[in-house]
Amino acid sequence: MKPSELRNMSDAELLKTYRELQEEYFNLRLRKVMETLPNPLKLRTLRRDCARILTILRERGYTKEQVKRWERTSEKK
Repeated sequence: MKPSELRNMSDAELLKTYRELQEEYFNLRLRKVMETLPNPLKLRTLRRDCARILTILRERGYTKEQVKRWERTSEKK
């Protein structure tokens, strides 16, 4: 994802996208242990997209604790 696309998203959309990317990254890491991945570059792009989202949230003034709290509350729903 391009940073310009991410900057146009709301905070809720960013968090939703972040959760989806984290889940996909986790699943790919599990698959990597079991078998060879068809596209190993996908792991790097997912990790970097997650970092971009966290960077944008930090630029908007959110702390790491706030982001982690949002993640925990959204997982319960």
